[in-house]
Formats: sequence, C-alpha cells, structure tokens
Amino acid sequence: MLNSILFETGTEISLWHMAVCTAWSAGLGVCLAAVHSCRNTSSRSFQMTLILLPVIVQMVIMLVNGNLGAGVAVMGAFSLVRFRSMPGSAREITSVFAAMAVGLADGMGYLGAAAFLTAATAGITLLFLAVPIREDKFLKKELKITIPENLDYNGIFDDVFDQYTRSAELMHVKTVNMGSLYQLEYDVLLKAQNQEKQMLDEIRCRNGNLTVSCGRRAERGEAL
Repeated sequence: MLNSILFETGTEISLWHMAVCTAWSAGLGVCLAAVHSCRNTSSRSFQMTLILLPVIVQMVIMLVNGNLGAGVAVMGAFSLVRFRSMPGSAREITSVFAAMAVGLADGMGYLGAAAFLTAATAGITLLFLAVPIREDKFLKKELKITIPENLDYNGIFDDVFDQYTRSAELMHVKTVNMGSLYQLEYDVLLKAQNQEKQMLDEIRCRNGNLTVSCGRRAERGEAL
C-alpha cells in the first residue's frame, strides 16, 4: 500500500496515473481543510488554498519527474512565494506545510503515505482539540484601576488582591485627565470567577468610586 503507483509500469507517467493522483490530492486537501476549520475561524479562500495546494504541488512534482534543472527552477519559484504572502498563525502555517507534504507524496505516487500523513495530522489535531482547556485561562484578567493623584498606589490594593487573587502584578502606570488621575494596569489571576464583583466593589470603595475595568487580556495570534 505504501509503494508508489508510478513505478509499477516504468518511469513514464500516464494520463490515468495523473488523474488518480490529482483526485487523491484533492480529496486529501478537502480533509485537511475540514480539520483546519474545526474549532477555528478560517476564510473560504484559505480553505480553497488547502484543497488546491496538494494538487498543485503534486502536478509540479510530476512535471519535474527526475529532471534536475527543472527541480532547481521549481525550488527557486517556491522560495519567492514566501515574500509575496502575509504572515499567518502557527496553525495556518502547519496546515500549509501539511498540504505541501501531501502533494509531494502524491506527486511521487505514494498515495498510501499521503493518506497516512493526512490521517495522522487530522487525528493528532482533533485529539489535541478534545483536551479540555484549563480553567486558569478564564481566570486571567486585565485589571485597570483609576485613582486620584494624591493617593499612593504602592501596595494600596495588596490586601484585596491577597483575598481574591492567586497573583497580581502591576504592569503599567500612566497619568490621565491632564495628570489629575493615575491609571494602574494589573495582570491578575482570580481565585474564583464568582468573586470578581466583590473584588471590584472593594476596589471602588478604596479609589473613590473612580473607573475600574476588568476583562480578559487580548491574546495575540501565535505566529512562527
């Protein structure tokens, strides 16, 4: 099953072999696109890319077919694609590499290996997505507190943080309202989600009922 279908009848590639490999590449590309869309937001154009990329790579490999000069030219052409594309997330780049690897295997006639790679990629991805997310992710908060300029902020909320948080770190301090107020920005890890309101009420009593905001910190997209 892992043998190449292109070397069964010699080195020549027939139209039948090309059609079978193309259909196989498109089918595996659909599988990769479906797995990539699982619990993930992706555009229709990117899904189309994952479907067509194995077909394109497979056709290029078939056209090269042992020609060293053509192989060098193709390598140079593929290297230019990197400079004409926007950077993507880590998961997008992984899916693109998987699609290229599937196309490479199909282009050499190893249909079984391409199917195994697709199944392994899909299985590992779905297994990882099935692992429950730690609750700590939802307890991490970005806390912004506004205080008067005459109030010393060093350690003023330590007792409140000791009661309601596992950890609290002052990340940023800036003046607002023409310098008459300070805005403190903390990274906090709550002990429990249902204690957030009590913590904010105690902070409001201490900062003169000025603005207090608490929310999840915006996560940056992971890129390779």
